[in-house]
Amino acid sequence: MGMTNEQIARVFDEIADMLEVSGDDFFRVRAYRNAARTVRECATSLSTMTPSQIRELPGIGEDLASKIETLIKTGELPLHRELSRKVPPGLVALLRVPGLGPKRVRALNQELGVRDLNTLKSALESGGIAKLKGFGPKLEQHLRQYLAQLDNKTPERLRYVDAAAIVAQLIGHMKKSSAIVRLEVAGSFRRKKDTVGDLDVLVESTEPEAVADALISFPMVKEVVARGETKTSVILQNGFQIDLRVVSRQSFGAALIYFTGSKAHGVHLRRIAQRKGLLLNEYGLYREGKMIAGQDEEGIYRALGLAWIPPELREDRGEIEAAELGRLPRLLELEDMRGDLHTHTTWTDGRATLEEMALAASARGLEYIAVTDHSRRLAMVHGLDPKRLREQWREIEKVQAKVPNVKLLRGIEVDIMEDGSLDLPNDVLAELDWVVASVHYKLNQAPNAMTKRLIKAIRNPHVDVIGHPTGRLINQREPSNFDLDEVLRVCREEGCALEVNSQPDRLDLNDVACLSAKRAGVRLVISTDAHHPRDFAAIEFGVSQARRGWIEAADVLNTRPLNELLRLRR
Repeated sequence: MGMTNEQIARVFDEIADMLEVSGDDFFRVRAYRNAARTVRECATSLSTMTPSQIRELPGIGEDLASKIETLIKTGELPLHRELSRKVPPGLVALLRVPGLGPKRVRALNQELGVRDLNTLKSALESGGIAKLKGFGPKLEQHLRQYLAQLDNKTPERLRYVDAAAIVAQLIGHMKKSSAIVRLEVAGSFRRKKDTVGDLDVLVESTEPEAVADALISFPMVKEVVARGETKTSVILQNGFQIDLRVVSRQSFGAALIYFTGSKAHGVHLRRIAQRKGLLLNEYGLYREGKMIAGQDEEGIYRALGLAWIPPELREDRGEIEAAELGRLPRLLELEDMRGDLHTHTTWTDGRATLEEMALAASARGLEYIAVTDHSRRLAMVHGLDPKRLREQWREIEKVQAKVPNVKLLRGIEVDIMEDGSLDLPNDVLAELDWVVASVHYKLNQAPNAMTKRLIKAIRNPHVDVIGHPTGRLINQREPSNFDLDEVLRVCREEGCALEVNSQPDRLDLNDVACLSAKRAGVRLVISTDAHHPRDFAAIEFGVSQARRGWIEAADVLNTRPLNELLRLRR
């Protein structure tokens, strides 16, 4: 099925990088960057789309559409090949160095022959950089610190749950300082992205020195990268970076918008401000040099004619247009969740008994849970055959009598076999209250085969939901490649739901796919896939993922009372 969307987007990103280093037209560079973002966020594989459908994508005109078609057919692009011959790859990598924009990279290359990180280091050691116009001692020191920390940096983004653990400890430590009036963690962490690259911490204070001291004394800090009047950067023992900025009360809202991002969202806001004759930056919103808003986010959005936009939506995917029209979704809340429809016990690979799981669900205030242990295909976890499954039903009855305030649904997580058939016979599945069907092996099937495999399972009348649909494991395993549009079409046709698996290493479906499901009219189920009582708490991660996909309570089956849920079953 040709190149994946990610591969096409990567080519466009690389073209934009090489054009930028070459000093090409700004608008041409931006066109390729925007195209890369559009392609990356498109839920449908471009390889399955018609030329006219590709041309309808936002920001994809005739020229870019033609290039996409060439990439799909041939796997390469003449422009990319030509630029790759002209621009050394190490030179492009220098754009990733903080403080080195395209002009500075070109100057380093033309004046000192710098072509990669190694030659940049040599130029620093020789003292040549200090002599260049526009390269002061402060930047020189910054470059030295950056190169020194490269070997210690975390090679990949942290899972959101790992970043959250650091944030909890950091906030607990920082709030001991009386100098801190207000503290917020911004960036991708505040937008609840499934992975986080670093932490941007904003603090309101009139004592920046004391705030910097508080950060530096955080026990996890390994190295202080930079310390200035209002900004301090540190590297933690695991290589994670924290950037602290101290801002005034009158600018706190503007700084929070700026550093929360995303970059595309911020650019769009500034464009609106310009159209209104205003200036928006990290310090405030100004009219003819006078600040008219800045202390809080709501005031800035209001002055721009917008409703306040939840951080999870700030990706420039239409949220600004919706805010202008008063049509922002009422996003799903944790309190909306009534039950959990994917749980495991010691009958297979769970680490708690059925009764322990039921009691834990009761303690969390859940109204119902589905007991969905694995089917027999997963022999290594003692998956259930029909005989053992029926034995489990008898235990469910006994536990139900002991824990009457949580309804225990007889369920299964049945394996989807390679050909799309299910691991248990239909007559057994027909006796269950809830059926989750999941792929657990051969996740790297060809896209056409995986699409057919999922569709066959969806068309089985006993399947209620497809569990962790792409099978991805964050930072460990790439998602399966299939035609999401076609899967959504059949789900809608058959009334089958898709799962948002809340396990921190899954978060599957992702946010873009959640939005696609909403637009296709496919209902979601947000489940914890709990294997232990403490896993019920993971529901917050699934809710955050769904919120990023514009999901409302009405889009989710297990926000319904049990009688309504069962009525909505297929």
